[in-house]
Order: sequence, then C-alpha cells, then structure tokens
Amino acid sequence: MTTARASTAPDPADRGPRADRSGNRGAGTKGVPRARREQQIIAVALEEFGRHGHSSASMAEIARRVGVTKPMLYTYFGSKDGLYGACVDRVGPRLLAAIDQAMTSNPPEGRLPHTVLTALFEALEDQRHAWFVLYDRTLLPGSEPWHAARSHREAIDALAASGTAALLHGQGNQDPLDADALKHVWTGTVSSLVGWWISHPELSAQDMSTRCARLLSAVRQGA
Repeated sequence: MTTARASTAPDPADRGPRADRSGNRGAGTKGVPRARREQQIIAVALEEFGRHGHSSASMAEIARRVGVTKPMLYTYFGSKDGLYGACVDRVGPRLLAAIDQAMTSNPPEGRLPHTVLTALFEALEDQRHAWFVLYDRTLLPGSEPWHAARSHREAIDALAASGTAALLHGQGNQDPLDADALKHVWTGTVSSLVGWWISHPELSAQDMSTRCARLLSAVRQGA
C-alpha cells in the first residue's frame, strides 16, 4: 500500500485554509510543503478513524478539519483505504517499538505489565484514538485495510503472547491455552483502559501510569 511521494516543495493544489465550525482556521495554509501537509492529514485522520472506525470515518470531515479540499486527500493518498493504510503505518511501528523497548528494559519482577502500560500511554499521549485504528472492529475481513491493520496487530499480539507466557511460566504454568487466554485478557484490558482514558482527556500519560500502578497493586493483593 503506497501513498503519493512526499515533497518539500510548496503544495500548488492548496488554495488556502478554511474555517471550521468553531471559527478556527484549518491546519493547512497556502505554501505548506507537501510532506508537512501529509503529516497534518494523517494526524487528523488518526483521530477520525479511531473515533468512528474505517467504515464510518468521513473523508469530508478530515478535509474540513485540516483545511483542504476533499479531492486533495485523494490526490495524496489515492483512496480512503490508502489514507487508512498511511495511518496504520504511522501508529503500528510506534506502538510496537514502545512495547518492545518496555519488555527488553528488564523491569523488576512483577512490574512488566505496568512498564508496558506506561510505555503505551506515553506513545499514545497526543493521539489516544490511534490504538483503535489498529484494533478497528469495523474493518471488512479480507479487505486491504483489514490486512494492513492485521499485520501490525499480529506483531503487537506476538509480544503480548510472549509476555503473558513468560508470566505464567514463572508461576509454573506451561498450559498454552492459559497463555493464549491471558493474552486476550491483556489486549482487552489495554483497549478498555485506552477507551476510558479517551473519556478523561484531563488525565495525562503519567496520570494513567500512576493510576494503573494502584490498580495492579490492588489486583495483586487481592489475588
């Protein structure tokens, strides 16, 4: 899946910003280099896809918020699927790198779940909806967007499987089905926490890290 090649040249197709419904000027301005314009579009599209899912996301709304024309989105990314693919390629590697770094940082015993959660919150700080771009349940199975998201999810799920299996092995549990079930519990927990965080925009990544440390401690003490 490819997008139009980025360029540092000013964007000749841009005819200036539009005002959004709040009266604010759009992010796009005349003479913005194409590479920068693409980053603006992807940033807005990440939130739109994350909020509404691929099936209900509006290209017109993305264009309005950026301050460009809808045809310009298609000029840059070819299609809605192309823009979605660019978003997936932006967030997938970022989240994978954050999780991988957390898992290889050798946290103290029992601290790995909190370390990974903290890394995810920090990676999602400015684009919390991006998690749900990867974990989008509206994607049509077998479609190009579905395959694009799946490739990144599988890499992240592999790390989750490794972590949960290691946790169980440390307790003498070698059951592969237990490990698989725990992996699904973990992924669902992360999605629930990110969804809750979205509904509390006043909380920072550090706030969430601190809160989750308390919650995990309570779970361990109650086990």
